[in-house]
Amino acid sequence: QVQLVESGGRLVQAGDSLRLSCVVSGLTFSAYAMGWVRQAPGKEREFVAAISQSGSNTRYADSVKGRFTISRDNAKNTVYLQTNSLKPEDTAVYFCAAGRTVSYFDNGIDYWGKGTLVTVSS
Repeated sequence: QVQLVESGGRLVQAGDSLRLSCVVSGLTFSAYAMGWVRQAPGKEREFVAAISQSGSNTRYADSVKGRFTISRDNAKNTVYLQTNSLKPEDTAVYFCAAGRTVSYFDNGIDYWGKGTLVTVSS
């Protein structure tokens, strides 16, 4: 079975940093673009970041660019999201996802994780 298991979300204060991790199993990890999508309660889903199969290309939402960094380790079947300078508006459930390409990642997702909650207090 395909599994995407996120970890690392917790309650932090504004300005803090977190590293989210997503361990993937049940698929050929290196064949998929990987990314992160977030959703705050009562709000629309929002694309956050994506990374290409080799890790050579990345794309970020304007709201997180310069603060967040996506990376992957194909030897560990793991994708990461380093979140720095966190703001209260970053509070959301962060979902790991496996998709097609960086360019249209949020419209070509094949598999989703269950999410990890990041709460940023002011």
